[in-house]
Amino acid sequence: MIQMASSQPMAGFSLFDSVPEDYFHFGAGHAFQPKVVPEILGLKREDVSKLASVSLKSVRYDDAIPEPVRERLEEIGITINMVAKFFDGDTDKTVTWFKARNPMLGDVSPRDMIRLGRFERLRKFIINAIIDKARPPVQEPEMS
Repeated sequence: MIQMASSQPMAGFSLFDSVPEDYFHFGAGHAFQPKVVPEILGLKREDVSKLASVSLKSVRYDDAIPEPVRERLEEIGITINMVAKFFDGDTDKTVTWFKARNPMLGDVSPRDMIRLGRFERLRKFIINAIIDKARPPVQEPEMS
């Protein structure tokens, strides 16, 4: 028997939160501007090559952009906007967060996690943090 996915949203994260407001104006679909994502994070072509699993020679940002590069940069752009939403749309604070070493991430910056090929792990950390923030605090039972 096939089990359907739960229609109940995770606390603080609904079905449509995976596409947040575009605080950085990356665009979406055909309007997506792939070059803006590495510019904001300070990623080099070598980094983009590694994170998209394509050769360095094929990294480009024009109409002939390889689909794996476009897809990965769009995923990263969406994740950057998720973090920006957490910071109430403050893009400067968001960029700073991505570049600062974070003790909760093993004292590595989110930007370096992306550069080192750990984007999926970072994304899960971010989503879990969003869910945790939205959860109501657990109240301890009163002792009589």
